[in-house]
Amino acid sequence: MNSAYANGINISYELKGNGFPVIFIHGFGSKKEIWKPQIKDFSEKYKTITFDLRGTGKSDRPDYPYTMEMFADDIKGLMDYLKINSTHLIGRSLGGMIAQNFVLKYPHCVKKLVLISTNSKFHDNDAVDIVINNRIKEIELIKKDPAKAFWNKSVLVYHQKFRQELKRNPKKKFYNVFSLEDLIEDSTINPSRAQDIINQGNAMKGHNTFNRLNEIKNQILLLTASHDRLIPKSLMIEINERIPNSILYTIEHAGHFMTVSKAPEVNKIILDFLKD
Repeated sequence: MNSAYANGINISYELKGNGFPVIFIHGFGSKKEIWKPQIKDFSEKYKTITFDLRGTGKSDRPDYPYTMEMFADDIKGLMDYLKINSTHLIGRSLGGMIAQNFVLKYPHCVKKLVLISTNSKFHDNDAVDIVINNRIKEIELIKKDPAKAFWNKSVLVYHQKFRQELKRNPKKKFYNVFSLEDLIEDSTINPSRAQDIINQGNAMKGHNTFNRLNEIKNQILLLTASHDRLIPKSLMIEINERIPNSILYTIEHAGHFMTVSKAPEVNKIILDFLKD
């Protein structure tokens, strides 16, 4: 495990492979390990970088409200630390929100952009508060019953077919990367604290790129899931309509965590898009 001192904090990151850099930004309540199903495929062709956002995992967790600009500057600081001038950027959910803010502030640092199951704004802060409160309830339940916490959340983030597969064989290694047991265990390692969730949630309250999306000139791939119960396809269509140079793909029979449940399909689409 590596740590970079950037933008005033220590950022925990992993680097694998060689070639042009690809930086992955995880979502709210996740950690860099959520990208395990992507690492093997991408690191065969690219220098693959995953990291823990501030307030998450093994990165520092300063106790004050975070902003989208802070998150964007953390990535720029990590790039400077690694001597990276330009990168492909892939963000899922909150990571996609951060990626939008990053590319608007540092357009020349991004070659191609991939946004997965994300939005351009929240309609009001009440919606963000619901997300924050649900996540705090989840981390409290993880302390007592991690399996129950997983299954409660699974209804929101996985398609029914995938949940059934997990139940049938908890030890099965999907794509030779993870099993149900692995997913549950991972949720108990370096868990977020309630205050971390509140601090990160503040950044989502300040997220609004809706009226600036047409400024993004980079090539953009948008991925949405047919059964995303957290960020519906309509919000990704909205982004697609406002960004001139974007293409939208729908992953069928998938939920919000399609990068896990449909990893081979998702990886192939993204890798094909990143080809010069």
